[in-house]
Amino acid sequence: MDIFVQQLINGLVLGSIYALVALGYTMVYGILELINFAHGEVTMIGAMVALAVIGALLGANPDLPGLLVVVAGVLVAVPACMVLGFVIEKVAYRPLRKAPRLAPLITAIGVSIVLQNAAMLIWGRGYVSFPAILPRGRHEILGATVTDLQIAIVALSVLVMVGLVLLVERTRLGRAMRATAQSREVAELMGVNVDTVISATFVIGSALAAIAGVMVSAYYGLAHYYMGFLLGLKAFSAAVLGGIGNIMGAVVGGMLLGIIEALGAGYIGDLTGGFLGSNYQDVFAFLVLILVLVFRPSGLLGERVANRA
Repeated sequence: MDIFVQQLINGLVLGSIYALVALGYTMVYGILELINFAHGEVTMIGAMVALAVIGALLGANPDLPGLLVVVAGVLVAVPACMVLGFVIEKVAYRPLRKAPRLAPLITAIGVSIVLQNAAMLIWGRGYVSFPAILPRGRHEILGATVTDLQIAIVALSVLVMVGLVLLVERTRLGRAMRATAQSREVAELMGVNVDTVISATFVIGSALAAIAGVMVSAYYGLAHYYMGFLLGLKAFSAAVLGGIGNIMGAVVGGMLLGIIEALGAGYIGDLTGGFLGSNYQDVFAFLVLILVLVFRPSGLLGERVANRA
């Protein structure tokens, strides 16, 4: 029972991160029907920029409060990724908006590779450590251990996701995004600046990716120029699981995928008689992706999107 509760907590933390990244995929797909495979690398850039700022601040004054330093890193990483998302959309995707679907897909993969290599040139091939400056308090819940960092990740993720839902459902920009997702042509006839809406979608998704990148690096204690590739694929799997193009679907899919992966990592050894260990946890994300594509391609909450299309 202790193992189950512990893995459930770990899964909620991972799922919160996957959900934030998956929201970027699902927002772009909902409007452009484009899979932005460079989104994982935007997450990586966010982590790297934040760590660079954190390292610079601690180098200048090691006595600065850890939480303040991390907040400063986030406040620099988020605008940096927002600018990056805007540039990616305008330079790489906008000229291909009327091209065959394969062209922007290949471009997305190309942008991903470019960002990986740019990060490698700037920050090197090695791992970049996240300094141990955040509170490390521990709490016992039903025999399982929960850290202050895990609580902060889940709480911040929930706040960000609620804020995004309110933005989409209650603001003028949100209405314009929903109208553009319904029909770009009709939205233009109604006076919506579609180019601005699409750029805003990339910018918002990139901001979420930056926050998720800082969370990942803080949770695992390191960052790497290649970290966005696998994280992006898992987040894409989460978006497909929930119903890509559906915001609530991305949240549900991310949470479910995190729990499935954590429970799989905790019990795979027992289920296989020790043949497979917890290092095979990545298998579950892609197994879920295959099963969803085979048995429910629209995802768990994708009926509305599928019917609308």
